[in-house]
Amino acid sequence: MLFYLLMILIGVIAGLRTMMAPTAVSFAAHLGFLPVQGTPFGFMGSTVTLSIFILLAIVELIADKLPQTPSRKSPVGFVARLVSGGLCGATIGATGGALVAGLLVGVIGAVIGMFGGYEARVRLAKALGWDLPAALLEDLVAVGGAALIMAALA
Repeated sequence: MLFYLLMILIGVIAGLRTMMAPTAVSFAAHLGFLPVQGTPFGFMGSTVTLSIFILLAIVELIADKLPQTPSRKSPVGFVARLVSGGLCGATIGATGGALVAGLLVGVIGAVIGMFGGYEARVRLAKALGWDLPAALLEDLVAVGGAALIMAALA
């Protein structure tokens, strides 16, 4: 049961910050916490993959604060989050023989995280009268949540 909970939660993280979830999964695989060798997701543990995801996560954290950045609910943002959640859920699932279930659960988590994160951020920004603190809090939740999920896999 914990295994499926972790797969949906990593999807939620993908819904909050698209690149944070695969960065965390890749980091866990790279450290050996997530045994991806022998699965279709063995590449997730490579140094090159981890480096790319770290770079993309940093760019996303910065770009998210820019006024011209499109909404996460735009078609590109929506699809990216679904792909990220699916990839992460499938990677975790594959380590326990539940690749397809992981894919589906990760996608569901991404939808939950995307819409839930959007609503929470909009409401908090409105209450504070400024989006930046809400965005930074969302960053903190995404980074902290991803770290806790990966620690649970260790």
